[in-house]
Amino acid sequence: MMAKTYDYIIVGAGSAGCVLASRLTEDDGAQVLLLEAGGRDRHPYIHVPLGMGKLHERRMFDWGFVTDPEPGLNGRSIEASRGKVLGGSSSINVMAYTRGHPGDFDRWAQKGATGWSYADVLPYFRRCETFAGGANAWRGATGPLGTEFAKTNDPLYYTIRNGRRSSAATAFLKPAMQRPNLTVETRALVTRVILRGTTVTGVEYVKDGRLLRVGAAREVIVSGGAFSTPQILMLSGIGPAAHLREVGIEPIIDLPVGHNLADHLAVFLSFARSEPGPFHRQMRFDRMAAAMMQAWLFGTGPGTVVPGGLHAFIKTRPEIAVPDIEFMFRGAATDVHLWFPLIRPPRPDGFAIRPALLHPDSRGEILLRSNDARDPMRIVYNFFSAPNDLPKLREGFRLARHIAYQQPLDRFRGAETAPGASCKTDGEIDANIRKTAITAHHPAATCPMGLGPDTVLDPQMRVRGIERLRVVDASAMPDLVSAHLNAAVLMMAEKAADMIRGKPPLASAAVQGGQRRIA
Repeated sequence: MMAKTYDYIIVGAGSAGCVLASRLTEDDGAQVLLLEAGGRDRHPYIHVPLGMGKLHERRMFDWGFVTDPEPGLNGRSIEASRGKVLGGSSSINVMAYTRGHPGDFDRWAQKGATGWSYADVLPYFRRCETFAGGANAWRGATGPLGTEFAKTNDPLYYTIRNGRRSSAATAFLKPAMQRPNLTVETRALVTRVILRGTTVTGVEYVKDGRLLRVGAAREVIVSGGAFSTPQILMLSGIGPAAHLREVGIEPIIDLPVGHNLADHLAVFLSFARSEPGPFHRQMRFDRMAAAMMQAWLFGTGPGTVVPGGLHAFIKTRPEIAVPDIEFMFRGAATDVHLWFPLIRPPRPDGFAIRPALLHPDSRGEILLRSNDARDPMRIVYNFFSAPNDLPKLREGFRLARHIAYQQPLDRFRGAETAPGASCKTDGEIDANIRKTAITAHHPAATCPMGLGPDTVLDPQMRVRGIERLRVVDASAMPDLVSAHLNAAVLMMAEKAADMIRGKPPLASAAVQGGQRRIA
């Protein structure tokens, strides 16, 4: 028996779930339940931008996932951080706001995700945001999400507003929580979607040790992310039939759920700095304590500034359609810590360039470990299983090193500390990549939308062969965009909200080939 019935149930209060909760409750007559496995987002480290360092160091508000041993990475298991808190990964990420190349979305449409071309999605990117620089043909000025240029000399945008992290929870969910037609349940672990035949009728979840069932009169929308969404679907009998039977689940429909997993793999190239930089000086304990207090109380000062640097999306060959390598520049050492004279010495300062492979050919999968929702899923990336990926990342590494040794950096650059100047041959570089590479935490495409047998969703984000069930999150991407993923996920949820409500899509943007740019 269902404890209560809502019109819509949203599983997961991450980036997509927060947008959907906000938009669906704009209809006064729609009762919406939002379920989140994590807790509230009250901790100062979430809201003060510089607090992200401690979030990552301690893996706070994180599911704690790790991959299976990766043969292509010397058998290493690598951490696979995902947010477990209101706002999901938007509450713990580095706040970078990059949308992707227009060609990414045109490729989606060409692959069968009709209605998702750049002209179709640009209006939803604009609807999401209030850009500090004001509205134009590419940027929005009336949306819930605050975006601004980095306060360092950096063309990257950040989701920061008034000196605070502009997470999906802060921007979209918190204002909607004042509405009487929205119910938010935290620390609620969804165990499965309830079906009658092939029609979804509700959701089962555990909270405070009790197994609860709630009904959905209209739809269930799963927004658990590229790892958890396929787990929930498979636990519900929706997925690869042979694998489901292996773990004791009777299949309801055979779909390639969990296949097609992709992520941006990256490797560090690190240098000592010839003189300590400003962030290194700011890390003195008394200065940082004052900066964090100022940021928490007033939203001003050094604690509101992310110590990033130049980020670049490049094409390694001029004829390719979209960038294939990203450079993430870090203006501080990778092992920086608080210091104070005579008590704890500082570590030497440094900087790093981190090339990332934007469009890998290798594909992995999400598998169930058991039929128990409390058991973490298996994350199998299969990095470098495709022959072109390692040479391409090696090329990115060589380009990053070439940039690092340019004359304008001479006065900042000390010795190359990792992997070291002696790492020169293709074999030596490849060995270093296999030994040290980790992801940029951009998992996607495990429930791709489109047409054909390799897709899980139709272009309306509805699960094929199942009634009243959609997936809205990064798992629905047909493939990776040439960017950090959060901006695209917010856009997808904005567009999905109109689909769910039966509203016509926003008018396509007037874009011409000669006017396109990465926005």
